[in-house]
Amino acid sequence: MFQGHIDLEMAMPVEANAIPDVLFERGLYWASGRSGVVNLVAAHKWFNLAALKGRRDAIPMRREVAELMSEVEIATAQREARAWMTTH
Repeated sequence: MFQGHIDLEMAMPVEANAIPDVLFERGLYWASGRSGVVNLVAAHKWFNLAALKGRRDAIPMRREVAELMSEVEIATAQREARAWMTTH
């Protein structure tokens, strides 16, 4: 847990394109197996969120991942993406 002090006068705003970029990177992380595990549900979820936030290149990535998934897995990924959107 963070126990320091945040100096709000020195804080810099997050660039508008940073969030979609981070979401896209998470999709790549899970799709590529960088963690040692490929998780297509997580990859689809993050690519879906990146696409919703404006990353156009996330759409073909999401489509490519979806081709490897079952309908149940896709539904799970979509449900997780909706849950993330309601909390963030």
